[in-house]
Amino acid sequence: MDNSAKTQQNVVTMSDYQPHSGFAPLSLVEAYWDALSAGREMPKRAEIDPRGIESALEYAFILERVAPGVARMRIAGSHLHDIMGMEARGMPLTAFFLQDVRIRIAGLLEEVFQTPATAEVRMICDGEPGEPALDARMVLLPLKSDLGDVSRILGCFVCQGKLGDVPRRFDVTDIKVRKLGHSADIQEEPKSADVTQFQGFAEQQSSFVSAKSFADISDDTADNNKRPPYLKLVKSE
Repeated sequence: MDNSAKTQQNVVTMSDYQPHSGFAPLSLVEAYWDALSAGREMPKRAEIDPRGIESALEYAFILERVAPGVARMRIAGSHLHDIMGMEARGMPLTAFFLQDVRIRIAGLLEEVFQTPATAEVRMICDGEPGEPALDARMVLLPLKSDLGDVSRILGCFVCQGKLGDVPRRFDVTDIKVRKLGHSADIQEEPKSADVTQFQGFAEQQSSFVSAKSFADISDDTADNNKRPPYLKLVKSE
């Protein structure tokens, strides 16, 4: 991301929000997205400035649509690394979910990209011996690429509770979708997905690159053994 002086207008003051209080990072990221939209359907990927969501960076991520129902993490905060117990950058979003709900998440991603729409997802991870139960929430907010197509998502993933043994994978308890340009929220009920469209959806794991600053959008390959403990905010003078 370009943190030069010309992007100063992308830094939105969020002083009314208390950082890291429960699921507050979700509201902060969504409010930042709303402020950047400024009456438009959605902002562009290039407009996202990490300084606008500084207190929520560890929970934030950016997805890129690479195929129908498949979106991989281009940028991922340290909280997502902790949940998976490994580098999350490069993973498909579905890697965070149980096998039984991955088709449902694939369909949700397409709805966010194609409608377009925003989505709020509530999740649980059942506890087992040595693994406490977890409560989690996620928001998905579409972004336009420089070419004008909707192929990016700004997201925020917050999990409450002690992680225990990782990786932890989640089940979906509730999804709310809001079509852009419509005031009413749409409650999604469990429905059968088009299985033929997403058959073979489970993907092989690829080698992951090291985490970089949230402000870095380079695709250069890095050393996997040098993952920093958290994302660093880069400010230009």
